[in-house]
Amino acid sequence: MKRTPKDLEGAHRKLSRRALLLGGLQLGFAGGLAARMRYLQVDQADQFRLLAEENRINIRLLAPARGEVFDRNGKTLAHNSPSYRIIIVPEDADDVEAVIARLSKLIHLPAEDIERARTEMRRSPPFLPITLADQLTWEDISKVAVNAPALPGITPEVGLTRIYPQQSDFAHVVGYVGPVSDYDLSKLESPDPVLRIPRFQIGKVGFEAKREDVLRGTAGAKRVEVNATGRVMRELDRKEGQAGADMQLAVDAGLQNYAQARLGGESAAVVVVDCDTGDLRAIASAPSFDPNLFVRGISVADYSLLTEDPYRPLANKTVQGTYPPGSTFKMVVSLAALEEGLIGPEDTVWCPGYLEVSGRRFHCWKRAGHGHVDLNTSLKQSCDVYYYDLAIKVGIDKISAMANRMGLGVRHDLPMSAVASGLAPDRDWKARVRGQDWLVGDTVNVSIGQGFMLASPMQLAVMTARLATGRSVTPRLVKSIDGVEQPSGAGTSMGLNENNLRMVRRGMYSVSNDRRGTGYRSRIIAEGMRMGGKSGTSQVRNITAAERAAGVIRNKDLPWERRDHALYVCFAPFDKPKYAISVIVEHGGGGSTAAAPIARDVMLQALYDGTPPLSAYPKGDRSRIKAQQERLERERIERDTPQDSDRA
Repeated sequence: MKRTPKDLEGAHRKLSRRALLLGGLQLGFAGGLAARMRYLQVDQADQFRLLAEENRINIRLLAPARGEVFDRNGKTLAHNSPSYRIIIVPEDADDVEAVIARLSKLIHLPAEDIERARTEMRRSPPFLPITLADQLTWEDISKVAVNAPALPGITPEVGLTRIYPQQSDFAHVVGYVGPVSDYDLSKLESPDPVLRIPRFQIGKVGFEAKREDVLRGTAGAKRVEVNATGRVMRELDRKEGQAGADMQLAVDAGLQNYAQARLGGESAAVVVVDCDTGDLRAIASAPSFDPNLFVRGISVADYSLLTEDPYRPLANKTVQGTYPPGSTFKMVVSLAALEEGLIGPEDTVWCPGYLEVSGRRFHCWKRAGHGHVDLNTSLKQSCDVYYYDLAIKVGIDKISAMANRMGLGVRHDLPMSAVASGLAPDRDWKARVRGQDWLVGDTVNVSIGQGFMLASPMQLAVMTARLATGRSVTPRLVKSIDGVEQPSGAGTSMGLNENNLRMVRRGMYSVSNDRRGTGYRSRIIAEGMRMGGKSGTSQVRNITAAERAAGVIRNKDLPWERRDHALYVCFAPFDKPKYAISVIVEHGGGGSTAAAPIARDVMLQALYDGTPPLSAYPKGDRSRIKAQQERLERERIERDTPQDSDRA
């Protein structure tokens, strides 16, 4: 069909509009491209010059501030303090040895620090900074700053280092930090890059190590311009890291300080558990050490003193040490028998001073025997024969099961180093581990907390708290994280017969408050604060038949390492238990003479939340206690008073 002039004119108009639209789009695209090219080539020329072949941008990590640690009342246990150090850039120093010599005339530079710096210089490019001296005073930094023109390549810097103001009192609880080592990195499958920051500190032992994940924080970063050789030209920007979480422990610093001081020069441990919450109010192990020495780098001489000390100051005896619990285990055997209905409170056993089992005599601690003994008397006077007889009736498997229910032979989940599980043995354990059958003599030994039976002071304190409350009290070390309260360790009912628990507690009351009780001399006489307790003495050597015939050698006549361990456990107030305590004095002799006085004194300090009145003690003890309180107070003041060297 032939198109009319009118149709052709319409088609021409449509084509013109399309051409115009297409041309406009092409022009706009070309204009945008030109503008972008101008922006990149002119406006951003300097930025891209930095990214040329001879330059690049590096991202460098910034160490985060470590979270701080406090006691339950907000007293600082671990914090970060400014740390002044001197660095040297060998390339800028020209003659490095001459600069070091001039610096040595201004401040003290230990020979080992200089040698270490030289080693680092040989391994590193000359433009990288090397630390020459650390942990300097402000006075030293001032001297260096004033003499800066004569010290090319030398720069004073400030960072953060860990400080433990409580010194030795919390060394075994909080632990300490130290620089990351190759060994630390080898233990990690995928190490956090922040760990490779020079001189970055991480937790080595104790709480610092176990909660490293929370305390460390998150690294920040900065962008720096470096040239082709790696030299920093300038800093472009930075983003600070996130500090670690602040942690509040359940421990009471005042009570911990007292407990540590009260242990004195003994090789000993004490644990205080809050029966209401499971909070660990004190966890003292003696002797101790100053963790600040490790942060700064302990000398070979100081470290040798610690490792060669027979009292083992580096070991945390509260959770790491396991010992035969001795007679403190007798409550567990009693409760196992009561729950099985095998004995009643009036049932008696005849104690002639020994029990013959399978042709062997198992002796009572009282050579002449106790005569007819019931449950209360067996605890009060700690008759061994009563428990030999009882354990044979109950059997080791039920005794072991009850021990587990009471927190023995169980590893408590605590953020502390080397927490031991102890041992509550049974038939399966001996067959599996020793490849031997269980013997009735093994049961007799376990009945008085000897033989294979092992427990830590922490476990014994938990056992005592559970006896006192009837609940599955669980020890709690962390009270809050960044202000967020952590779950309580109060526990729930263990389902034990309350009458049975009451009979065992009554026996513990007699131990401390009956004139014939083994703990009577270390009783509390303040109304409403009387305690129930149990002494224990665990042998560390075998007594031969010949020695028994000639007379058992007294502990004080034996070398220290062959003397018996002394133990004591207690709770108070008796009618409404608030605290449970366990004490062990290594090779201390008798539990009633060595451990019970410490337990009583720490208990009163906890109940009164400070120094108790002398009226809480028996009259015969008051003059001695007064002198002791005055001595401990003098020692506290001396410890808390800064020395001249500390002020500097």
